Amino acid sequence: MPPLSLHPFPPKLIPTPSLLFNPQTPNLYPQSSHLYYQTPNSTPKRRRFGPRPLQIKSLDAAQVFDYESKLAAQFRSSQTLTIAVIGFGNFGQFLAKTLTRQGHTVLAHSRSDHSAAAAKLGVSFFPDPHDLCEQHPHVILLCTSIISAAAVLYSLPVQRLRRSTLFVDVLSVKEFSKALFLNSLPPYFDLICTHPMFGPESAKESWNELHFVFEKVRIGEEGSRAERCEKFLSIFEREGCKMVEMSCAEHDKYAAGSQFITHTVGRVLGMLRLELTPINTKGYETLLDLVENTAGDSFDLYYGLFVYNKNALDMLERLDSAFEALKAQLFGSLHDVVRNQLFGNAGKVRPLLQENVNQNGAALVRSSIAGRPLKVHVPDSSGDDNLMLRVGIVGFGNFGQFLAKTIVRQGHKVLAYSRSDYSVVARQLGVSYFSDADDFCEEHPEVIILCTSILSTEKVLMSLPLQRLKRSTLFVDVLSVKEFPRSLFLHRLPPYFDILCTHPMFGPESGKNGWNGLAFVYDRVRIGNEESRVSRCDQFLDIFAQEGCRMVEMSCEEHDKHAAGSQFITHTMGRILEKLGLESTRVNTKGYKTLLNLVENTAGDSFDLYYGLFMYNANAMEQLKRLDNAFEALKKQLFGRLHGSQHIFITTKTTFAPNLFQLDELYDHCT
Repeated sequence: MPPLSLHPFPPKLIPTPSLLFNPQTPNLYPQSSHLYYQTPNSTPKRRRFGPRPLQIKSLDAAQVFDYESKLAAQFRSSQTLTIAVIGFGNFGQFLAKTLTRQGHTVLAHSRSDHSAAAAKLGVSFFPDPHDLCEQHPHVILLCTSIISAAAVLYSLPVQRLRRSTLFVDVLSVKEFSKALFLNSLPPYFDLICTHPMFGPESAKESWNELHFVFEKVRIGEEGSRAERCEKFLSIFEREGCKMVEMSCAEHDKYAAGSQFITHTVGRVLGMLRLELTPINTKGYETLLDLVENTAGDSFDLYYGLFVYNKNALDMLERLDSAFEALKAQLFGSLHDVVRNQLFGNAGKVRPLLQENVNQNGAALVRSSIAGRPLKVHVPDSSGDDNLMLRVGIVGFGNFGQFLAKTIVRQGHKVLAYSRSDYSVVARQLGVSYFSDADDFCEEHPEVIILCTSILSTEKVLMSLPLQRLKRSTLFVDVLSVKEFPRSLFLHRLPPYFDILCTHPMFGPESGKNGWNGLAFVYDRVRIGNEESRVSRCDQFLDIFAQEGCRMVEMSCEEHDKHAAGSQFITHTMGRILEKLGLESTRVNTKGYKTLLNLVENTAGDSFDLYYGLFMYNANAMEQLKRLDNAFEALKKQLFGRLHGSQHIFITTKTTFAPNLFQLDELYDHCT
């Protein structure tokens, strides 16, 4: 048979019946397969083929009409939306990034020219709103400021849209936007009021676990409209948002107590111009973060939260009342102290203390403890005695016990004395406990740490039988104020005692997971020249250095200046917010969680501690005045703008195409 290529026509392959597929036979090529080759001028010749494996010659070859690709395109189109973003500023662009990434078609319009930013994001930008509306987007997403929302909405030629268009807002207040939509848009438009409880800063990494609040205000009965609504909401659900369906009224009630308060506190603190200090506490750092987060938002946003949320004014008044109540509590306590000094106990205490000090300054009075003196001894720990200290803790409450755990763990010998009976706790910690101050001092501790409250420090110090101590004893305090104990030690202790003023900038709560990286401030007020005394001081400081503390050597005066602007302000804001009775809500923002944590951390401290920070820090009064002035300035700014503006509240239904005079009036007001 000549080669197939020589024939003018290709040979025809005629399958025999044995080659036809038999559903009962799994083998496509049975053993007896026959093919006939037939050419135009030849008789059919039979050729036998044996079984051979299947070979793929082509896969889904391109056709003139690719039905599968067409179906896939139709499916993708059915799952995506055409969304028009009105107001293409920071927040509009922030949302557009995710919308385009999910495959939606995004259009944009803004009074400012954002065409370059839109092009980078794959968004079609329209300077003319008529051109945008003629594209018939499925969704109109209003991303304007609260104050300009009405003006922008009225400027849209909504008559050019399809009558089934879905309108969505993302404002931080909800009752206002709901009323605006219902009273300004024709009834054939669908409406959803939403509030993403995050923004470009708080959600720059991800939207996962962040709240998205929404209310389906008006959705048509047709299945396609309900389906479109769910498609839009699924955009945020796919990103991991916590979807919270909530009425606009309920949202604004929560927002006034959380979002508005958060912004108010942030702006008040921003007016104080708080700065990083070498001795930042964790609480103070949270306040700095709060200031940074709120300072990035415009005053228009904050003003909108105030004006367009009917609950905001009540919350501002409550905040004002809480601040006034705290000031009254502080000054009331201060009045009591002055009165006692003039007419009460203070006049009797001072002479008694002076009588009990001999010429060298050593107290001669013996502390009187009812009952038989108690001694609880713990055997000395093994180790090199030259490397270990005998540390006496005076005041064995929470903080004294907190320090003792670490000091004992490092192998030092710890003694304790307190007016209350802590013998059981001391035994559990491996501490020798004394209920009698004379017995305690006769053990000759090398270091005495005063772990008392600020208010009781002087009284406790003067009750100690100092004459029973070695004359080289090192006295250490751990108070939150420093100039006061420095002055107290220098005036009340004989000159042969060494003095070290310290402030661990942490406590049982903030230091429960270790002291690494936490600040420890100290001032070597008076250390003898002998090498042994200098070595002992270094040995004591090494206790904290070994735990990873950030060791900060600083004068007592400088410490109190920084502390008044950080620690005192932190406690003040915590106590003001505590008086408001703030509670966690279903829609907490990150900033509001910061405030709740601040309240929790400061509420655990006694008022005596806070009052001591105020009373014994010369800079505290100035900071309180600055805080008061900042709050008054913010209120003046709010009410001054409110008084000078003629706000237009939508209270009656209007047509969807207001006249030019109305538009000009709205634009003049909003810009």
